[in-house]
Amino acid sequence: MEQKFRKFFEGRVRPKILVIGDLILDEYIWGSVNRISPEAPVPVLETKSETMALGGAANVANNLVALDCDVTLIGAIGQDEKGDRLLQAIKNRNIDSRGIFRFIHRPTTSKIRIIAHNQQILRIDKEDNRPITEETENKIVQFVNDVLPSMDGVICSDYRKGILTEKVIRAVMHRAQKSKKMVIVDPKSADFSLYKGATALTPNQKEVEQATPIKINNQLDMDRAAEYLMGLTKAETLLITRGKDGMTLYRNKEKPVQIETLAREVADVTGAGDTVVSVFGMMMFSGFEYKESAVLSNMAAGVVVEKTGTAVVTLSEINSFMTNELLRTSRTLLELGELQKVVSLGKSVGKKVVFTNGCFDLLHGGHIELLQKSKALGDILVIGLNSDSSVRSLKGENRPIQNQAERAKVLAALKYVDYIILFDEKTPENLIRGIRPDILVKGDDYKITEVVGREIVEGYGARVELIPIVQGHSTTGSIEKILQSHRVE
Repeated sequence: MEQKFRKFFEGRVRPKILVIGDLILDEYIWGSVNRISPEAPVPVLETKSETMALGGAANVANNLVALDCDVTLIGAIGQDEKGDRLLQAIKNRNIDSRGIFRFIHRPTTSKIRIIAHNQQILRIDKEDNRPITEETENKIVQFVNDVLPSMDGVICSDYRKGILTEKVIRAVMHRAQKSKKMVIVDPKSADFSLYKGATALTPNQKEVEQATPIKINNQLDMDRAAEYLMGLTKAETLLITRGKDGMTLYRNKEKPVQIETLAREVADVTGAGDTVVSVFGMMMFSGFEYKESAVLSNMAAGVVVEKTGTAVVTLSEINSFMTNELLRTSRTLLELGELQKVVSLGKSVGKKVVFTNGCFDLLHGGHIELLQKSKALGDILVIGLNSDSSVRSLKGENRPIQNQAERAKVLAALKYVDYIILFDEKTPENLIRGIRPDILVKGDDYKITEVVGREIVEGYGARVELIPIVQGHSTTGSIEKILQSHRVE
């Protein structure tokens, strides 16, 4: 599947996507809190900066533009200063804004977030959720009828701020069906019957619970709720986002597919749902299967939640994230064939591979410093670990003190070590030929002419690095000290 993704990333053609929904101005006030107000028991924010971002359906459009898609946006904003700022920001992102209409009877929806030390401490919403007037409704329906046939697909971003009325949704579904276009809905209404005719829906678990009479306590409850909603909407697919539990993909009568969360460090979940529906829609409209589209949208969500505030992801960020996830195998100790695939993948995206080898019997401070400095030379550190039989042939019948499984387990626990491979020979020459590292590392107790594998790596343009060893550390010395302290002859 990753090869198919790679070809997509390398391509230049992206889908033309129509986004329709509620447009929101996201405003941020950044600062720090160092004291409590003497007037009331509340924190005092010392303001440092103020920023703004596209929110709601505008954030969906912004995500798609960041992914190199051609986007037309439909919605409505107020005749006010916030509306002017939002419209200008949309135009600045090269989003087609011909379908954005202005109304007089209500203000532009905005959300003001107060951020202290990168943590949101307060949100202030300014909105009027009354349905749009019939005049604005008719303008939107007419624009949908005019432009939808030329699009590759439609995303409805429903924040329940009054834009996606029943009349507008019905017009979208009818026109899409006649034009044989897919419609993907990110729903907020508790009445999912409004979305009947959608190809796919991307609710979160809370939205599913609000839309069904089923309390979700376990996977069986989730499956029943999904079946209920798919029957209600006649949708082909339901992609339910579940926070730390990842996503669950439902497709007609097929077995549900669980997709594990990939977020490494969550900074802010604001707009994560917008990112999911954007990437899922882009992939679906580009001809990918449902599961493939869900997997990539899950990766995109993993990227965006590491950012603070309303944010977008780019193709290069998703590509990099995907590569890192593929490089993160469930095991550190690999066979040669597995390691060659990982190294090849790493090199294909510019990762520098560092290789060193040794017995690493009774790990000590000198070993740790060697590995730490080795890792600092590149991106992927591979350890060639002498097997038990190899250690015996080098050190004698009383070695190793720890068997190869224990030695590998200790090395794998170090944050500097990415992969380990065992070898039975006295030297790692065959490994070096098979892996072709960019840098071969040994301690400076060797002369560079004595380093096994030097001629191999220099032969294909790589190099050898000698790292200063820490004096007073050796496994042999440690063993002698243990024997002396316990008076063992």
